Amino acid sequence: MRVVLDNVSHALGATPVLDGVSFTIEDHELFFLLGPSGCGKTTLLRLVAGFYQPDKGRILFGDREMNGVPPHHRNTGMVFQNYALWPHLTVAQNVAYGLEVRGMSAAQKQERVTDALGIVQMEAYAERSPNQLSGGQQQRVALARALVVQPDVLLLDEPLSNLDAKLRLEMREEIRRIHARTRITTLYVTHDQKEALSMAGRMAVMRSGRIEQIGPPRLLYRSPANRFVADFMGETNWLSGTVTQTDANGLSIQTGAGMWRALSHDGIQKDQRVWMGFRPEAARLVEPGNGCVSAVIDETTFLGEIDQYQLTLAENLRIKVFEQNAPEGRQPGATVWVHVAPEHLMIFPAENGLSA
Repeated sequence: MRVVLDNVSHALGATPVLDGVSFTIEDHELFFLLGPSGCGKTTLLRLVAGFYQPDKGRILFGDREMNGVPPHHRNTGMVFQNYALWPHLTVAQNVAYGLEVRGMSAAQKQERVTDALGIVQMEAYAERSPNQLSGGQQQRVALARALVVQPDVLLLDEPLSNLDAKLRLEMREEIRRIHARTRITTLYVTHDQKEALSMAGRMAVMRSGRIEQIGPPRLLYRSPANRFVADFMGETNWLSGTVTQTDANGLSIQTGAGMWRALSHDGIQKDQRVWMGFRPEAARLVEPGNGCVSAVIDETTFLGEIDQYQLTLAENLRIKVFEQNAPEGRQPGATVWVHVAPEHLMIFPAENGLSA
């Protein structure tokens, strides 16, 4: 089922929450909404579910407009953040709950429940009560209850936020497996960047009721539209500078930590003030040479697969660098040389400000 949001706006009381949101979720797609608390992503999910109605704009499932259509006539399945399982019902009864109003025979309901529990690998727990299950098992039951109605659209509202780190990793894989098997159009809301990066087909980053950027995870991480998206998608080092040269090969940028080379960026001109950013893993510690800047190691943190360094450049500018398979001997106080390839530098006009 294709889902279209066309210029959707919504307010809660006198407070605007969504402002002209437009995007399309394609049939069978696993689409993520990502953003900080209060950006409007859960409100948008509830609009798609039918719990709220748009003040302006349209929501369409396929060619059918959903404005004014109540939730129980939309054929959606929803998994809530707190699972919302009935403690006095068994697992099977919880899963069957959404079928009670559909007028099915007992045999049909039993078949649907068995199939749904099979998809989430919980058949053996059908007669247990929810309080006999782990958090991950409860999440599987909540997924089965949403799947049992054979929805056209599956809606997930931060479904992994109550799980510990190990269970979150397991359930990420489980949700990806279930989506690959069922091919249900899915809208997944989260504030966890790792969830979105590791699972999404496409994603939208939201801020203050607006969409900042839409695209595949790799695009948003490596080519963010602005500083907000760059910072929200992961750690970024930022240096301010001035463009001293533009040519066919890119830009030369003078910063307090020396000269850097970046690829050309649309609209960036000579003598313009810019913010230059790069991810900690994009920096390399190398031998002295052209295109490198010197730095002093302030702190080292061993994280198993990587070493994390806090470095100070010239003019007391601080950056963070990650290094895999680091050699012995990089200790605080040591001088190192830092290089970032031009294609890994993100350039934005300085007039956009720190949060641009």
